[in-house]
Amino acid sequence: MSGITRRESTALIGSALLSSTFPVLAQPAQPPIKIGFSMALSGGLAGGGKAALLTYQIWAEEMNAKGGLLGRKVELVYYDDQSSPATVPAIYSKLLDIDKVDLVISGYATVPTAAAMPTVIQHKKLFLSLFALALNDQFKYDRYFQLQPNGPVAKTEISRGFYEVAAAMTPKPTTIALTGADAEYSQLALEGARENAKKYGIKIVYDRTYPSNTVDFASIMRPIKAASPDLIYLASYPPDSAGLVRAAYDVGVTAKLFGGGTIGLQFATFKTQLNTMLNNVVSYDLYVPEPTMNFPGIEKLLGLYRDRAKAAGVDPLGIYIPPFAYAEMQILEQAIKAVGTLDDGKLAEYIHKQTFKTVVGDISFSPEGEWAKPRILLVQYQNIVGADVEQFKQAGKQVIIYPPELKSGTVKTPFDATHR
Repeated sequence: MSGITRRESTALIGSALLSSTFPVLAQPAQPPIKIGFSMALSGGLAGGGKAALLTYQIWAEEMNAKGGLLGRKVELVYYDDQSSPATVPAIYSKLLDIDKVDLVISGYATVPTAAAMPTVIQHKKLFLSLFALALNDQFKYDRYFQLQPNGPVAKTEISRGFYEVAAAMTPKPTTIALTGADAEYSQLALEGARENAKKYGIKIVYDRTYPSNTVDFASIMRPIKAASPDLIYLASYPPDSAGLVRAAYDVGVTAKLFGGGTIGLQFATFKTQLNTMLNNVVSYDLYVPEPTMNFPGIEKLLGLYRDRAKAAGVDPLGIYIPPFAYAEMQILEQAIKAVGTLDDGKLAEYIHKQTFKTVVGDISFSPEGEWAKPRILLVQYQNIVGADVEQFKQAGKQVIIYPPELKSGTVKTPFDATHR
């Protein structure tokens, strides 16, 4: 042996034997990063809630396949809020005080998110929310960020496209009817619609809300028809939106524009149920498969989602909630990687300052936690034939008529429910 003595050689051999006989114990695995939330998995909001959950699960599986975040696996901890705001505070108290989750995000929609806010604020947690209209106008919480692209003035933005399209018509419409549920989203959307009516010089000839448990929508449509408005703006939740469209046909309503703030028409269930009754209905939307919205990564996500949608019993299209639920998690992922910590304050500070690359395009936030630049779409259903869900994956069925930079077609008028 060159360079070492016999004694040194013996020591090295002994050391090698010891290391092979007594291997170094592996370091214990770090605990997972727990992300907690309530979600509507039953009740009226379950269609959206289940779609959001599947999307979060897809993201978590992708993260864990890459080794997790900060070297730790990701674990989702969630409970069914049953679409009831009354269940939400206790869920977030359990998540934070008993389950000891590291991070929280909201459930789906305005009302459950509002119910979670006091608990989240008390614990000083970062809070990314999924589709909560103008919520932080009330709370003014600096660790809150909202994924619906309403922009800083959310209350009026949700109906602005409706009025902008109407203002470009010849002759210009002069009257409008407003209706919606007696519940938080509808109340806020209708407040904004009233402000916009004044701004655009449109006279309100009908303005009433209905109880959230309403099932007879013909009783709402009859007085609206009697008022004979040029425009009919609806601020409605999923069951209501379908009921109001059906009632319009039952009563025989006509208007230059009909629809607007109609939650639910974005889901495959309602698209296929209403089918040809949707022709010329307008609705706010967030993403539709038009050529002006071909963002990097969106088709891959929709493919992954649709491959699992049937087995999961969720919306088979996935074009409303999943892209934004996935973008929410992309923002959280990018912030954690950049900051290198789960500290809520540091993450919130970073998110306020950055622009994030996501499957729905670039996102940056205003000081209120809304999108810095609004991007609410107004789409019109056109050329719907039968109840085949596949047609809604194609361009030309949900035509973007606002905003101008994303416009993919021309508005058709009137909406005429006197015949199908």
